[in-house]
Amino acid sequence: MNLVKYIKDSFEELRNKVTWIPWAEAQKSTVVVAIFTILFAVAVFLVDKFFQTGLTEYFKLF
Repeated sequence: MNLVKYIKDSFEELRNKVTWIPWAEAQKSTVVVAIFTILFAVAVFLVDKFFQTGLTEYFKLF
């Protein structure tokens, strides 16, 4: 029964004691995170392609 009480108390705390950010701010933050995630993925892809091409050309010398 302690587990059930813990879950009930957790939900009660989430409902009444947690300060949530406004919905509009959450949406803006999500967009910013998504944009930076895409930019970081593209940057990693470009670095990977650069090294792949460089190493391919290097090993063609042998």
